[in-house]
Amino acid sequence: MGIVITVYPTIFPIVLNGKAHVSFNCCFLQMYIFHSLIITENYLLNIMAYDRYIAICKALHYHSIMTLHLSKTLIYLCWIIGFITPLTWVILGYNLPFCGPNEIQHLFCDSSPLLDLACTTNDVTVLIDLIISSFTIILTSVSITATYASILVRILKMKISEDRKKALSTCASSLIISVVFYGSAALMYIQLQRSYSPEYDFATAIHHSFLTPLLSLLVYSFRNKDIKNFLKQLLQPKRVLRESIEREYS
Repeated sequence: MGIVITVYPTIFPIVLNGKAHVSFNCCFLQMYIFHSLIITENYLLNIMAYDRYIAICKALHYHSIMTLHLSKTLIYLCWIIGFITPLTWVILGYNLPFCGPNEIQHLFCDSSPLLDLACTTNDVTVLIDLIISSFTIILTSVSITATYASILVRILKMKISEDRKKALSTCASSLIISVVFYGSAALMYIQLQRSYSPEYDFATAIHHSFLTPLLSLLVYSFRNKDIKNFLKQLLQPKRVLRESIEREYS
């Protein structure tokens, strides 16, 4: 939800007034926080995958491996690396000359539309942005793919169907979120500046900033027993009414 909250200051004025005004410093601050949170979530998804791997593939040793100290350390590292990673190209982009027009066709301040406004050649900044984005996504996506592949191989080797269902239920939600996250992140950030399109960036930004967090909320909510019971109670009267109507006209 932090990713969505970060873009609220510019999105609300755009929705209400058709445009938003933001200072140069606030624009880069928004971009830095947004990318930092994206990268942090990226690493947290890998930690979740590792946790599922230990829980399924090394179940008997889970509590001895995933100790409270290790869990806290991994989470802290995700946040530290997440907020350090984008600093280089944010600083480089901040020092580029912007001589106008200082208008971007976007929902919030992001790297591609901002770098497109620079008055001088910014190939070095674009290259660093591409390398950091690509390296982060490719490295972590390969890691998370290998982790879930090992989990699926382990699940397929289980002889009891009930154990397989329980194991699949354990990792299904995080696997769905990972697929959606990495798919949208790849579309949004692994692109060359020369092929930048405002329409393309606008569409991928909506998907990555709103649809992905919304889907994450829905997926994790469906695992909550209270939510499941509420949905059953909500749908139960409709089902009873439909069955009574069908009996009446049959």
